[in-house]
This record gives sequence, structure tokens and C-alpha cells, in this order.
Amino acid sequence: MSNISLPYHLIIAGLIFSVILAVLFYKRKKIFKSGKLKWFWISFTVFCMIYLILVGGAAYSDISSKLALQQFDLNGDGFFNGNEITSEQKTAMTNVISDTSSTLVIFTGLIFSGMISVLIFITGKIYEYIKLKKGSA
Repeated sequence: MSNISLPYHLIIAGLIFSVILAVLFYKRKKIFKSGKLKWFWISFTVFCMIYLILVGGAAYSDISSKLALQQFDLNGDGFFNGNEITSEQKTAMTNVISDTSSTLVIFTGLIFSGMISVLIFITGKIYEYIKLKKGSA
């Protein structure tokens, strides 16, 4: 294991959402001023941040588990020979092989981030409605 393959699907998703967050930060005064779409933009920003955290965590987990496995390749040929195979190596190999989180976080992250941002949007709209009712009463 001389080379560690980077999880490109996670890196691409992370870059896309980083650019989106940078644009939102750059245009924040125009976007987040009070208006009809204020809570939409707030919940969309939260969606992007949570998704970026999930994707970044999965990328970190993927790379760190591959680095942990690479430590057991003593001669650096990319294969595990007799004295390189230990119970710790088998555990590290199992962690790399059975890691589905880095593959599925693209989809599950969208669902989880979407649920959280919808809750924030609904809560914000309810807060805005109550504030409007109290102001007119």
C-alpha cells in the first residue's frame, strides 16, 4: 500500500459545498436581510454547513483508516505477507473493507442535512409569524 487513494466523490462534494458557502458568505448582507426568503437562506446555509461537516468527517475517517492499514505494510510492496499479518492488521483491514459510511454519506448526508434545515426553516417561519402577530396586536 504505497499510495492512498483519495475519496474523490467526497472531495468533489466538499469543494462544491465550500464554494456555495463562500458565495453565501460573500453575499450575506444582501441575502440575509429581512424579507420573505430570509429563513430559506438561513436554512440553506445550515444545510450546506452540516453537509460539509458530514462529508469532511467521512473523508477524514476514510483517509485515517487507510493510513492505519498502511502502517502494517512493513516492506512497502502493497501486499501483506506472513509477518505483516497480525490481529491488528486484520482489524485495520476489516475497517477499510467494511467502511460504507464514506460511500453512503453523499446520500445520507443530504437526507440528514435536509431534515435539520427543514426544521430550522419551519421554526423560523413560526417564530416570524408569532413575532408578526405580537407586533400587530
